[in-house]
Amino acid sequence: MLRENQLTESKLRGFHEGKDFYCYESLGAHKEYRDEGEGYRFAVWAPLAKSVRVTGQFDDWKGESFYMRPLGSSGVWETFVPGAHEGMLYKYMVETPAGEILYKADPFAFSAEERPGTASRLTELFYDWQDGVWMRGRKQGSHFEKPLNIYEVHLGSWRRHGNKDEKRKDTSDFYTYRELAEELTAYVKDIGYTHVEFMPVMEHPFDGSWGYQITGYYAPTSRHGTPADFKYLIDRLHQAGIGVILDWVPGHFCRDAHGLCQFNGSQLYESEEHVEWGTFKFDYERPEVCSFLIGNAVYWLKEYHVDGIRVDGVSSMLYLNYGINDDSKKRYNEKGGEEDLVAQGFLQDLNKTVGELFPDVFTIAEESTAWPLVTYPPEEGGLGFHYKWDMGWMNDTLRYCALDFPFRDGSHQLLTFSMMYAFNENFILPLSHDEVVHGKCSLIGRMPGDYWRQFAGLRLLLMYQMFHSGAKMNFMGNEIGQFIEWRFYESLEWFLLDYEAHAKHQSFVREVNHFYRNQPSLWEENYAWDGYEWLDADNWQQSILVFKRQAKDPDDFTVILLNFQPHTYQNFKIGVPEHGTYLEIFNSDEQKFGGSGHTNPNPLTSKKGMYHGQEQYIEIVVPPIGAAVFALREKNSEPSSDKQQPKKTRARKGGQTN
Repeated sequence: MLRENQLTESKLRGFHEGKDFYCYESLGAHKEYRDEGEGYRFAVWAPLAKSVRVTGQFDDWKGESFYMRPLGSSGVWETFVPGAHEGMLYKYMVETPAGEILYKADPFAFSAEERPGTASRLTELFYDWQDGVWMRGRKQGSHFEKPLNIYEVHLGSWRRHGNKDEKRKDTSDFYTYRELAEELTAYVKDIGYTHVEFMPVMEHPFDGSWGYQITGYYAPTSRHGTPADFKYLIDRLHQAGIGVILDWVPGHFCRDAHGLCQFNGSQLYESEEHVEWGTFKFDYERPEVCSFLIGNAVYWLKEYHVDGIRVDGVSSMLYLNYGINDDSKKRYNEKGGEEDLVAQGFLQDLNKTVGELFPDVFTIAEESTAWPLVTYPPEEGGLGFHYKWDMGWMNDTLRYCALDFPFRDGSHQLLTFSMMYAFNENFILPLSHDEVVHGKCSLIGRMPGDYWRQFAGLRLLLMYQMFHSGAKMNFMGNEIGQFIEWRFYESLEWFLLDYEAHAKHQSFVREVNHFYRNQPSLWEENYAWDGYEWLDADNWQQSILVFKRQAKDPDDFTVILLNFQPHTYQNFKIGVPEHGTYLEIFNSDEQKFGGSGHTNPNPLTSKKGMYHGQEQYIEIVVPPIGAAVFALREKNSEPSSDKQQPKKTRARKGGQTN
């Protein structure tokens, strides 16, 4: 009788052709029942090895009993260990052609020993999911027409236990996955983000790599608990209506001896050393490596119900000479260019596979160059990603916001240039962990002026991000106005919320997040000009922008003014698209947020007259270093002096219909 997940000839053929995207179901360690009793079957790819053994707690690490047999010329080795049971640690002993014994963790292990240990742990994948409502809802409608506002999280430093709790079984001050399931879920739901994005959770030996140098691609890090515990965290987030995105690193892996490096004594998974990071690049020309990597993406999407994958370091994959400055060492492809055509093909295959198997999830590229068509289908010459980080917007915006106020008028184009290319790709606007480390300062630390102006500037930055076209992403700590840079080895400074200015800023972020979710004009047409219209892009003298955001419903739009100077104005005219009565539905200068209170509390009736290319305008109070948002409450066919009956329309405030 055929055993479940047996390595059949067709499975081996698919693996060797780079097409077995469920290879984790047959390679690695899997529980089986045989005549010898219950145990685990082990299978590992180690071509050219002289011999391979598996050793672990089941043989007291003696490494003498369980030699593996080669499956023909496939390079795959297999054996069965009766009596091995879930939770036991193990490793492979790979004998190289030169006779050296390498102790290797299982590339397909579902769990790993907690550092500093480096062994793999026998684990089953079963979990009783309770997120059916979320998973069914995910299939309804396009994610491009839903709000996408991401909270980027490093699980090891979001919160930590300040003191060791003697009741806790472990000695770490890390929160467990199950503790995070309660506290992180409640926090993200309250503050209003639509998704969390976890910096890499795959097993990694060095905390200081932040998870980006991986040894166990199929194992969630044991720092916070078991694979079932991590599934519980995702399950709870889904039940709370929060999506989950994972950072994923197919571009390189670390050189630690127990990992993929020189797995059989020579280059197997790797092609060459990465010149910038000292890690190793994957060899995408090996079909087995493609099965391993694309199968890994499939694994996280299928087994962990992940909603999106953000691919790290795409630029470093796409260019043959990434990080190489010496012209004498540069290489070129057969077309004479510097593009890595093999890596390009791998990324296209990855995205095609994800699209075919999981049409309701998305992939994101961290790509920082002008590579064209990143978010276009492969059949049109694109890479096939759904979204791309807009690094140009991020750099220009942060550069502008760091300028002292007298110097901003000469750099107005830094605010407007992003709209020249905003719809060339499907962009996410990232204010990520990379922007608050390595001496760059925290976001609020970049803002000029005194304490009040810094907080006002941070509010305005987040408003500009929120109302710009494209999805949004913020790193943890941005929402509390943390002044120090992020430190991976300690908790965020939650004590800052004991201070009024920080508490008010968090309250502002909470309110603007929920406001965003309830305003279709800000996301229904997020990736095309149909959802955006400049009203005034050229007021560099006052550093003011005015534009319109549009939902699918023609009557559902918002008019937004951003003032990047510490000046306020009375009776300031802005053109509006329709005659009628307008309401201010959000203002970053409200006193409850720490602002000065320059708001527009009363209805504003449009007046006839050309302004900003419109046939009517309203007169408003302009907040200093602030943003004001207006929506149409009543629509008139003529200016306000006309006696015709006004037409009711929608003006959302906090999700309510007025």
